Amino acid sequence: MTEFAVTAIGRDRPGIVAAVSRALLELDGNIEDSQMSILRGHFAVMLIVRVPDPISAEELADHLGPVREQLGLEAITCNPIDELEAVMDPATHVVTVYGADHPGIVNAISHALAELEVNITDLETRLTGPDDNPLYTMVIEVAVGEADVGSVQASLRAVAEREAVEFSLRPVEAEPR
Repeated sequence: MTEFAVTAIGRDRPGIVAAVSRALLELDGNIEDSQMSILRGHFAVMLIVRVPDPISAEELADHLGPVREQLGLEAITCNPIDELEAVMDPATHVVTVYGADHPGIVNAISHALAELEVNITDLETRLTGPDDNPLYTMVIEVAVGEADVGSVQASLRAVAEREAVEFSLRPVEAEPR
C-alpha cells in the first residue's frame, strides 16, 4: 500500500466529498486522515489516502481528473508521502487571539510560538463583523512540549501588545465541549 497526500480546492457545492471519496473507493483507497473546510465560499480538503500498490501519483491524479472536471474544481493534487511513524504530540493548550484585522497577526503569533518550539497542531482564523470594522479571530491548538507555559504566556503577551490584539492561553481540558 502507498500513501498519498491528496488536496482539492474549488468553489463550494454539495457533492465534493462524495465524488472524491467515491473515486478513491473505486481504487480500493482508504482515507486515513482528513481536514476539510469552507473558506469564503471555497471548499478545501486535505486527505492522507492509502491505495494499493502499484498505483502511482499520476494514476491517482488521472482517476481524480474527471471529478475535478465534473465539479469544476480549481485543482486536485496527489503527492506520495513517506511513511512516518505516527509520533504526534497531542495539543495541550488552546490559544485564542482576537482584535481589529490587520496584516501580520498570524505571522507574529506563529513566530513567537516557533521561537519557543511550541508546535501548532491546528489553526483556524475567521474574519467577522461589519466590512468597515472587521474583527479577526484566531484559534490555535498547540503542543507546548518542553516549553515553559509561563514563558509562552509572556511571549504571547508581548506580541499581543505589539499587534494590538487580545489573547488567551488555556489548557485543552479547560475548553467547553
